[in-house]
Amino acid sequence: MTHLLLYYLLAVNLLTFATYGIDKYKARHARWRVREASLLLLAALGGSIGALLGMHLFRHKTQHKKFRYGVPLILLAQVAVAVAVFCYYRYTSMV
Repeated sequence: MTHLLLYYLLAVNLLTFATYGIDKYKARHARWRVREASLLLLAALGGSIGALLGMHLFRHKTQHKKFRYGVPLILLAQVAVAVAVFCYYRYTSMV
């Protein structure tokens, strides 16, 4: 099960990173864009690291407050949940 989670996180982060790059390309060429809600949803579904990398490497959405503060907060929440789940399972396996 751990391997599946790692594969999922890798896939969603690669997809998120690519989506930020595609959206930046579309922004430069005045084409239809990816919705901001979709970009944030990808981050919330586990792609927050890919979103942060995409934001900084493509210099995309870095001036928007909901991205500048929202994506790091999503990552922080995901890390907190992961630590809580890890500690819970570690504690319950000891008892």
